[in-house]
Amino acid sequence: MKKSIRLTLAIVIVLFVLGMAFYPSIRRYFSAEKESEIQASMRGGQGQGKGDRALNINAQVLKYKTLNDVFHTFGSLIPDEEVDLSFETSGKITNIYFKEGSLVKKGDLLAKVNDSPLQAELKKLQAQIPLTEDRVYRQKALLEKDAVSKETYEQVTTELEKLNADIELVKARINQTELRAPFDGEIGLRQVSEGTYASPSTIVVKLTKIVPLKIEFSINEKIASEIVPGTPLSFKVENDLNTHHASVYAVESKVDMKTRTLKARAIYPNSNRRLQPGRSAMIEISLNEIKNALTVPSEAIIAEMGRDITYIYKNGKAQQVELKKGLRTANEVQILQGLSPGDTLIVTGVMQIRDGMPVKIDHFIE
Repeated sequence: MKKSIRLTLAIVIVLFVLGMAFYPSIRRYFSAEKESEIQASMRGGQGQGKGDRALNINAQVLKYKTLNDVFHTFGSLIPDEEVDLSFETSGKITNIYFKEGSLVKKGDLLAKVNDSPLQAELKKLQAQIPLTEDRVYRQKALLEKDAVSKETYEQVTTELEKLNADIELVKARINQTELRAPFDGEIGLRQVSEGTYASPSTIVVKLTKIVPLKIEFSINEKIASEIVPGTPLSFKVENDLNTHHASVYAVESKVDMKTRTLKARAIYPNSNRRLQPGRSAMIEISLNEIKNALTVPSEAIIAEMGRDITYIYKNGKAQQVELKKGLRTANEVQILQGLSPGDTLIVTGVMQIRDGMPVKIDHFIE
């Protein structure tokens, strides 16, 4: 056992001595190997750089066009008029004349509250009219003959005027027992039945006028001066492929302090009654039309170090160009300086391109 330990120890010592003796040579060998690999790698990289393949891109030949500055927003369709109808007086509903969902005209009688006591009072007052008028006639004849005083004549005329006023008052109260349509519109679902005791707070039915319709939307303060009464707009609603046209008729006079927007309303004829209030509308308003504008797609522009750049194709390579931008729309940007009609703009792969890089056009975009 002791012999094997001594033998192992001796072998370790011999190996250590040999390693120390040959260490400089081994180090020089591996250093030369590593340097050779690095040089080979550098030579390979240089060779690869000379043989780089061109980046495939899509391009567009720039030309003048008409640029439309369009404002997009969402709005809501609202009725031209809408009201919850109720009686002006209290009483039992005796008749309902309308049909739910039907169209009514202004002044149509829709429902009636019991007016029997008022009708009786009206007859009583009207029955007094002939006698009172006769008294006035007789007193007037006597006054002309100086048979009665002027004061006596004025008393009977006042009684006649008071009687007529009482009759008008009763008639007004009878009118309050009638529920009539205040405008042309469409009747909704009734909330009461005949026999219901109604008060002024009892809603009988909703009346809505949807011809025409209004479109309500908000505009930011930046374009507030450009949206005025008469401004045309177009809009679409969900599940409808048609484009509808309306015109602004009013704009709120004050900017909302919280949202920094103004409310505006447009009018839409809705003559076919196809659209219903409550639906959302996707609105477009053309603010400005610029003729002979030079535009590029938004994705072709890169913001870099406080400047805007793009790339054009020139002699098989990408050339960097600094831009001065103008109007921006949803998909395009107007270029005021840096590009000219006829330039071949690189549209795709702009994030991978560097100035002077070889490029190859795969496809021209119209």
